[in-house]
Amino acid sequence: MLEKLRKMKLKTAVLMGICFYSSTILLHVLIISSVIPYAWVNGGRSDSFATQLPISIISIIICIIGGVFTLVVGGNPLYKHKRLRTVLCWFVVVLWSFGFLQQLLGTPFEKMFCSLLLILGVISNLRMAIEKRLQ
Repeated sequence: MLEKLRKMKLKTAVLMGICFYSSTILLHVLIISSVIPYAWVNGGRSDSFATQLPISIISIIICIIGGVFTLVVGGNPLYKHKRLRTVLCWFVVVLWSFGFLQQLLGTPFEKMFCSLLLILGVISNLRMAIEKRLQ
């Protein structure tokens, strides 16, 4: 019964992670398509669309890698490389926590929207790190 509950919590964490990465990709696609102004992101430091474009493309690539990592960690029942997966999950928690603090220092859009989005990423990766450690 306890094992079933842990698997259910892990599936919820994976779903939250997929929502986080999908939403972040959508955000950057909207920036690239100029639906969201480039001045609203990156702390308003981008001088032009041309300087923001590579940042958004790199962010999309990072999110794709993060989404694949989330699916692999959450869906792999094998116990190989357990410590490595846990360490990587904790690294991502620290990375997104630092990103959250940066969003709080950014533009109003980043404070109101991006910071909430990053909290979702922190919570999902934190839950995956804890659940993977308990398995």
